[in-house]
Amino acid sequence: MGAQLRVYKRRIRSVTATKKITRAMEMIAASRIVKAQRKVNASTPYATELTRAVTAVATGSNTQHPLTTEVERPARAAVLLLTSDRGLAGGYNSNAIKKAEELTGRLRGDGKDVTTYIVGRKGVAYYQFREQKIADSWAGFTDDPSYQDAKQVADPLIEAIRQATDEGGVDELHIVYTEFVSMLTQTPKDERLLPLSLDAVSASANGGAADGEGAGQAASKGQLMPLYEFEPSAEDVLDALLPRYVEARVYNALLQSAASKHAATRRAMKAATDNAGDLINTLSRLANGARQAEITQEISEIVGGSSALADANAGSDK
Repeated sequence: MGAQLRVYKRRIRSVTATKKITRAMEMIAASRIVKAQRKVNASTPYATELTRAVTAVATGSNTQHPLTTEVERPARAAVLLLTSDRGLAGGYNSNAIKKAEELTGRLRGDGKDVTTYIVGRKGVAYYQFREQKIADSWAGFTDDPSYQDAKQVADPLIEAIRQATDEGGVDELHIVYTEFVSMLTQTPKDERLLPLSLDAVSASANGGAADGEGAGQAASKGQLMPLYEFEPSAEDVLDALLPRYVEARVYNALLQSAASKHAATRRAMKAATDNAGDLINTLSRLANGARQAEITQEISEIVGGSSALADANAGSDK
């Protein structure tokens, strides 16, 4: 019995140490969520105004720009997958990867070759383990991304869509990230960034028609649209605006994913802390039972020995 009690006590000490670690990680993740949310809120006005500017240029001119004009028969598509550098985040990475594989399957079903770009060590490890080709990857900044990190990711993507498909370019650009809805809800999403879908851009810029209809929606309903004059030309304006649009969208997606990862980590660590507490309670009950059984056995041995001694003394007296 003594050995079994020692085992229980050793396990209780081990689980208690683990509980302290998970509790600390939960608190750290909670503090990082607040910072990530502030960054998301700070980046929204710039992304919104830039989206409106892109919409105005795209709908106010007849320029056939490669970043706004859909290819008649797209042959290649690029998919940017955003994951994290670290685990301990529940199903955060697996859900994002699953969403990316679903998107890749749809694109290949449409007859398109898919080129994969990945942010985060977890996504890179997943694809490398399965020997799937990765065009480019980035890591080391997923917990706290900066705009410079977003630009670093966006530059090769913009260059790929500018190039012809026979030179290694792509016709479409898609992104898979995790949208931060709330502390309890994070949703993996896939969106097409390029070529621009003007209706979607207009709705995004106007908050889902909260401030009125978007330019693309108004045009589709036959309403009069304002005329714009561009200096030096609409094509030059698009060349300047659209890369910034992609950078802003990638940056926002990185921030959303970072906030989602911290929320997922907090939720996972809270569950681990609660489970550790439950396990400690269970082990404590088992240890108490083992100690009581040991005490009972010792009392029984003492009583048995005393009875035997009394019987022996009674026999000697006769």
